[in-house]
Amino acid sequence: MRIIDVKTWKRGEHFEFFSGMKSPYFGVVTEVDCTETYTLAKENSESFFAHYLHKSMKAVNSVEEFSYRIVNDEVVAFDVVHVGSTIARNDGTFGFSYFEYSDDFQIFNQKLQQEINAVQNSTGLRIRNEALPPNHIRHSTMPWTSFTGLLHPTDFDAKESIPKIVFGKFSEKNGRKMLPISVEAHHGLMDGFHLAKYLEEFQNQLNLK
Repeated sequence: MRIIDVKTWKRGEHFEFFSGMKSPYFGVVTEVDCTETYTLAKENSESFFAHYLHKSMKAVNSVEEFSYRIVNDEVVAFDVVHVGSTIARNDGTFGFSYFEYSDDFQIFNQKLQQEINAVQNSTGLRIRNEALPPNHIRHSTMPWTSFTGLLHPTDFDAKESIPKIVFGKFSEKNGRKMLPISVEAHHGLMDGFHLAKYLEEFQNQLNLK
C-alpha cells in the first residue's frame, strides 16, 4: 500500500475537480464474449459464475487504478484488490460475501463456495459494508435478465471510492454467448481509459480455456 501525493499526481487536478461533485461517478454498460469461459466451466463441471468472477478479479488486479481508494481524505493505492459479491438466496433475497483474492482458480473457487454456503445459511445482508476493508471491489450478478443500462443506489458521498461491477444474463448472438456488464467508478480516481483497460483484459481472460 502506498499513499499518492495528490499535489504531484498527474491526475491531481482531475481528482480535485471530480471530488467536488456530489456524485463523482461514471460508468459504462457493454457486453463481453463469454463463450470460451462458459464452455470451460461446463466441460469441467464447475461454476460458470466462479470462472467469470475469477477472470474479472484477474482483470481488476491488472489495472492499478482499480486499486485506488480514498482513505482518511488521502488517495491510497493498494497492492491487491479482494473479492466482494452479492450472492442470491433461494428465497429471493441476497447477502454480501467477501474473501481474499487468489490468482489460483481452485483456491479462489473454494473460498467462493464457502462464502456461498455461508450466505445461503444466513439472513439479511450478512456483512455490513463498513466492516469490509476498502481494498475490495463490489460485484453483483443479475442472472435472471440481460440489461442495456443500470442505475446504482448512492448516498452521494464523494469519498465513496469502491468500484462496482454488475453482470447480467448472457444472450446468444450469432452463435456466441454475450454477457452484459456494467462498470462504475469514481471519476476522480480513474477515467474511461482505465475502464477500457479492465474490459480489454477481462475479455482476454474470458478467451482463455
